[in-house]
Amino acid sequence: MSHNIELLEGAFVISDAHYSDLRPELLALIKDIHSKKLLPSQIVFMGDIFDALFGEVPYTHSINEEMITLINEINQEIEVIYLEGNHDFNLESVFPNAKIFSLNEQPVSCNFKGKKVCLAHGDFDVSLSYSIYSGVIRNSTVLSTLKIIDNFTNHYILKKLDSFLAKKDDCKEFIGFRDFISKRELEKFECDYFIEGHFHQNSAFSFDNFYYINLAAFACNQRYFIVESSDNKELLKEEKFSKEI
Repeated sequence: MSHNIELLEGAFVISDAHYSDLRPELLALIKDIHSKKLLPSQIVFMGDIFDALFGEVPYTHSINEEMITLINEINQEIEVIYLEGNHDFNLESVFPNAKIFSLNEQPVSCNFKGKKVCLAHGDFDVSLSYSIYSGVIRNSTVLSTLKIIDNFTNHYILKKLDSFLAKKDDCKEFIGFRDFISKRELEKFECDYFIEGHFHQNSAFSFDNFYYINLAAFACNQRYFIVESSDNKELLKEEKFSKEI
């Protein structure tokens, strides 16, 4: 699990924005980066940045066109690392210059000033049924079929999906979260920090051999994180983005 990725001080780490026209907040942040009002050294997207973005389904590109264009233009000057989530995957053709990591490549091992940092969206160690589901929805044949059906029905399925996802409560507290994390045996990855999204809990715990961080969902409260000096035990500084849309 060696990826030769160097995590940079000053990197922006963004997770679970679930961007759509009903959740436009992330676009303002990306515009501020594009215009250089904000100056990250690197951008790390931790998955589910979009509510629906699938490599083989052009409609999902068109509804996210402005965001995709801005990220690709930023990526000409700033390294973009993108860990695919369960809402955004098969993205190599969408972000051709970014370092894309599929579910099967996660956790991603990074170096930061002599520390080993593991990054993951968060759904890499799942039940067999979820693993089968994840494989099916990422299958090129399945997605190509979805594209045909989507075009034939004037995007009915994806519009219904968008409406359904917009009603989900992404900010629920996960009761017993620490106990849940402790049972996942993440220590097998032998890292100093294990950072992931997916669960939207904005919490951190010290375990015997590593420090665990679960990121806030940008969709919940417009929080993102900046990589700080290794002198900071938490490694990440939380920021809240606030701007009138």
